[in-house]
Amino acid sequence: MQENKQNTNEEISEQEQQELLKKYDKESRFRQFTGFLKWIVTIGAISFSCFQLYTAIFGQLASQLQRSVHLTFALALIFLLYPMTKKAKKNSLPLYDGILVLVSIYVGMYWTIAYSELVQRAGMYNTHDLIVGGLAILLVLEAARRVVGLPIVIIATTFLFYALYGNYMPGFLEHRGVSLERLISHMYYTLDGILGTPIGVSATFIFLFLLFGSFLVKTGVGQYFNDLALLIAGRQIGGPAKVAIFSSALQGTISGSSVANVVTSGSFTIPMMRKTGYSKEFAGGVEAASSTGGQLMPPIMGAAAFLMAEFTGISYWDIAKAALVPALLYFSGIYIMVHLEAKRIGLRGLSKEELPDKKEVLKKIYLLAPLFVIIGLLMAGFSPIRAALFGILSVVLVGAIRKETRMSIKDILQALENGARTALGVAAATAAAGMIVGVVTLTGLGLKFASGLIDLSNGILLLTLFFTMIASIVLGMGSPTTANYIITSTMAAPAIILLLSEPGAPEITMAVLLSAHMFAFYFGIVADITPPVALAAFAACGVSKGRPIKTGVIASKLAIAAFLIPYIFVLSPELFLIDTTFVQGTLVIGTSLIGMIGIGSGVMGYLLRPMNVIERILGGVGGLMLIYPDIYFDLIGVALLGTLVVIQIMKSKKQGEKLKYAS
Repeated sequence: MQENKQNTNEEISEQEQQELLKKYDKESRFRQFTGFLKWIVTIGAISFSCFQLYTAIFGQLASQLQRSVHLTFALALIFLLYPMTKKAKKNSLPLYDGILVLVSIYVGMYWTIAYSELVQRAGMYNTHDLIVGGLAILLVLEAARRVVGLPIVIIATTFLFYALYGNYMPGFLEHRGVSLERLISHMYYTLDGILGTPIGVSATFIFLFLLFGSFLVKTGVGQYFNDLALLIAGRQIGGPAKVAIFSSALQGTISGSSVANVVTSGSFTIPMMRKTGYSKEFAGGVEAASSTGGQLMPPIMGAAAFLMAEFTGISYWDIAKAALVPALLYFSGIYIMVHLEAKRIGLRGLSKEELPDKKEVLKKIYLLAPLFVIIGLLMAGFSPIRAALFGILSVVLVGAIRKETRMSIKDILQALENGARTALGVAAATAAAGMIVGVVTLTGLGLKFASGLIDLSNGILLLTLFFTMIASIVLGMGSPTTANYIITSTMAAPAIILLLSEPGAPEITMAVLLSAHMFAFYFGIVADITPPVALAAFAACGVSKGRPIKTGVIASKLAIAAFLIPYIFVLSPELFLIDTTFVQGTLVIGTSLIGMIGIGSGVMGYLLRPMNVIERILGGVGGLMLIYPDIYFDLIGVALLGTLVVIQIMKSKKQGEKLKYAS
């Protein structure tokens, strides 16, 4: 694309993008070193990536060792890179952080140093062990505060106090309480705390996929996604908003952060939307809703798919396949509402001159090959680790096809460094979230919380779902995708599982597990656009200069599918395409997409022309009927939407006759 097409007066500079990221995304507030310290960070980060690649190729270490070494690298790099406060100097390392780096290395490597001894006397821990374990808890909490933010630290600390003082809790939350010694040993010397499943997934699958994303970025695939989205949707009615949808869906495959997605893709889509005629708040809302949806988009789902596979025991591929239809409905809902809004206010698409050169974009279509390599290998039954390894290799090979995408040794080293830096937030979040899971297993809080939700709703499924939705949104506020899923699935999902499981059944079915975990995950993720703590919407306002709360409200309206679809797949798991034939799957997808048109028209108040209250109800209810996978509901939905279309056509004809008569 020509330079004048890339830079409008409203576009924000790269420096402004970085400032926005630092404001709303903790992971972007890192120190900028020069000289010796810069080399220390670079060597440490590359070594981190090399360790992960080595163990992925030649085999994982014992769980405690793999996870503790992963934690060691993460903690040391976090205290090197992330200052204690916003006002701290960004180009020097204070003495106290140097001490924290050394303590982190010792604490993290303690498992490696004393592995045989710790295994032999499991359950019998001395004073030194407990001091190291206590330091590990404090270091993880402080690292998470610096790189992830206060919300997860507050939640984790609350859970730790709950474990210690549960005997003082009221009602169903009461338990016997846990001694400090037992709490520390459980948190650091078992696989149910800091070194539990969450960081285990971070130390294996997630790191490699983040590294894959880092290699993709180095080939210029991020800009290519933007150009491809412009080519696909730019000429359509309200084209820039549709570009934002496509671009964010694609960016979601390599980004694990709604906020980062908003700022990177929004820096060029929001100014384009404003230039076309969308309001500041609507432009920001489109980008926030689309970028948040990137975390729901398979195959990566903001790295939560790998955690879900570990937590549920369902294969990764089955989870990615099940997430496909809900994600398509989410993005189609935004697309439909954007289209209707553009028609309502009479917006155009971009001109041919404002689009990238079609031939140039198509010449680079090979850049998408690594994504298909990953998907193809997963479909063929390869493990996610092997798929990620071959994906990284394919990025290097595919990038070598043309000079401008070819990776030099320097590019590869930078990709290794950037991949490790990207993984720091995930490592800290999963380590902190591991403590939450540890307290749940230690106290039985998950079942207590689930029972409390069910009692509150008197066992009524829809009420239980509603309370679970509220709990998931609150628990998900301000948390990154991985921690978000861990917290919501641990606390909120068990209530749905209890209600949906058949009494006396030997095991929980895949449909029940997926329904419960996806429900909690969806509502945890939409916390990013749900006021009052709508970080993705607030970040979009930094670009659009719109009003934050109004932007969050518009983003929530556009993301209406995320508030409706989870209820439907709990009530009817056919949306996951479980045990369905090709014909059944096609029917489910087709009727659901038509249903989203009805819902979108009801929300926006426009279909073929402006709609009154009755017409909006017809559209909304008819759309819901069609999304629910049942032939009788489908017939009702078709009848309601058919009635709506007839009314709209008749009104349009009458309006046309009046205009003709008047002229």
